[in-house]
Amino acid sequence: MDNEIAAPSPNRQPLGPTGNFAMRFSSTPRGARLARRLAEQRLDAWGIPYGCDAHHALTLIVGELAANAVRHGRVLGRDFHLSLARDAATVRIEVTDTRTEGVPVVATPADLRDTGRGLLLVEQLADRWDWHPRRDGPGKTVWAEYVLPAGGRPVAAPPCPSSTAAAAPG
Repeated sequence: MDNEIAAPSPNRQPLGPTGNFAMRFSSTPRGARLARRLAEQRLDAWGIPYGCDAHHALTLIVGELAANAVRHGRVLGRDFHLSLARDAATVRIEVTDTRTEGVPVVATPADLRDTGRGLLLVEQLADRWDWHPRRDGPGKTVWAEYVLPAGGRPVAAPPCPSSTAAAAPG
């Protein structure tokens, strides 16, 4: 059986394979959660449905970059900015904060204690990522690109094991 998702989600908008989304969020944990949730919905609307590997990876990347903007890029009273762009085969995520200090650095395994795994995850999931100084003011933009498999057609994630299968004697 082919693993490609064929049936459209009932809440999917007819946007086609391309689109842009941009919004400012409060530099709080609540703002980071909202950014992730709205990104999830936008990805689904763009034909990257809930439950596929690409959706999971992209949502995790957005969540990590938004959390980093809140934790490491927060300036009191200033928001962070999320933008998503999809073309036929790639999704680009950009998160901009207003703090000029603190260059994004991937932690080494020796540095990993309670924190520091966010950019390590981004590095593993994204096809490309980097950062640059903010163009229109103080701060920085961290971006990541994810190339969709199969020419832009997401592949379904394997089904989760059911609780009855896990409880069956082996």
